[in-house]
Parts: sequence; C-alpha cells; structure tokens
Amino acid sequence: MLYRAHPRLLTPLLAVVLAAALAGCSLFGRDDADTPVAQPPAGSAGGSAPEIPTTVAVGQVSLIQRLGADAPLRTLSVERDGSWQCLDCAGDGVTSRGRLAPEQTERLQVLLADPRLAEETDQVRRYRTTCIDALTSSLLTSSGLITSQDCPGEERPTVAGEILLLLTQATPAEVKG
Repeated sequence: MLYRAHPRLLTPLLAVVLAAALAGCSLFGRDDADTPVAQPPAGSAGGSAPEIPTTVAVGQVSLIQRLGADAPLRTLSVERDGSWQCLDCAGDGVTSRGRLAPEQTERLQVLLADPRLAEETDQVRRYRTTCIDALTSSLLTSSGLITSQDCPGEERPTVAGEILLLLTQATPAEVKG
C-alpha cells in the first residue's frame, strides 16, 4: 500500500541507497599498496572526488593535471628510482606503469634537487590560474606545489618546466591540452 500511496518517494530513495552502496564498494575495494603517493581518480560517473597527494618525499614527484574545470584529474606519480604510475594521464581512462630510463631518472633527480625549484612554488610566486578550460599542470615536489597552465602568454617556471617536459616526454602525460 505504501508503494501506491507514495510512488514518487520510492525512486529517489532507491537512488540514494544504490549510490551509497556503490560508494561503499569503491571505498573498500581500493588497493593502496601499489600507489603510495597518488590515489586513482574516481570514475566520472561516480561523482566523488579523487584523493590528491599532499606530500611527497625528496626525490619523488607527482604530476596532477586537469583539462578544464569539469574534467577528471589525471595523475602521474614518479618514485625516486624512476618507476612511475600514470592514472588517466592521456585523458583516456587508462592506468599505466613504467620506468624512466636511467639517464632520465638521473636528470629528474638533479632537477628535483635544484635549489631554484623552491623559488618556483605557487606560494612564493603567488600563482593564480588565469585561463578557462586550459590544461592545468601541478607538480607536487618536496619543495611544494608548482602550477602552470597551457595558456597563451603564460611562461612556465624554468626548473619546473624542465621537469614537466621530461615527464611528458617519458610517460603518457601531456604537456598541452
């Protein structure tokens, strides 16, 4: 009798129960052992926010990218030994893993140790994004967060720009939107 009396309440109630069940499954089904720095982005259909790394150890770097305000996050985590994991790096939903070549790993470590990197952080530069629907790339290093956008006229910080270029040439991550 309740079904016939309030049919408009049953559909939203079932939607809420289904959403809660799916969210619970996705939260408890993750395997964090393979991803010590960055967590996989949530599916765009799920609507929940992905976990974003907040710190990295010396010699590690994470690249977080978003193409426009509504696009899913793309994440790349690179360990000190050059091994990397890329979650949706090319915006195609694919997760991939690999290892930088020894010379790339060495170059990355030199760049991450460059003292000028600390002067390129968003906090020091007082960086603010200025473009709409541009590819925004944020490098999370032990020095701090360094953001740049693929905008006409915007210059990337020198050292961070070299890191971004190295990472995008060696992995599926992209330098331009």
